[in-house]
Amino acid sequence: MKNLKRIAIPVSLGIIGLVLLNSCSVGIPKGATAVKNFDADRYLGKWYEIARFDYRFEKDMDNVTATYSKNPDGSIKVDNRGYNYVKKEWKESIGEARFVNDQTEARLKVSFFKPIWAGYNVIEIDDDYQYALVVGNNLKYIWILSRTTTIPEHIRQKFLEKAKSIGYNTDELIWVKHNQ
Repeated sequence: MKNLKRIAIPVSLGIIGLVLLNSCSVGIPKGATAVKNFDADRYLGKWYEIARFDYRFEKDMDNVTATYSKNPDGSIKVDNRGYNYVKKEWKESIGEARFVNDQTEARLKVSFFKPIWAGYNVIEIDDDYQYALVVGNNLKYIWILSRTTTIPEHIRQKFLEKAKSIGYNTDELIWVKHNQ
């Protein structure tokens, strides 16, 4: 019985810790709301990264794209690609995204290194699914995406205003070059 307790208590605490860590990592920043009536099929396809914060995993990257497609199990394949202009090489990272709630709410969790998941929340998208504002779990993660390598100024300003209203410091955005 003592041996069982020695094993069961640490294992239980570990499981509880993983559950808490997993649930915390797929949040949405306070003041942000995921798009409702989201059409996942229309979101699939190739997106160009227009702007982001300077993340360790995208350091020195230009020409960044994300391509989304459906996996046979209904999850979404995430294929991120970019050119490291310092190392002069293309990098690719394949991940998986799953809806947190219903597929009509643009709240997803994404993983490139299971079992670690992070929030991926589309908080603004135009009616034609050409431009999207995406945030992560907190104010450290934000992306402006477009179906083309540019974005109209009025959309850019709308997204920047929305991000600022939530608390993002948009002066820290990196504007991604698309030249290859």
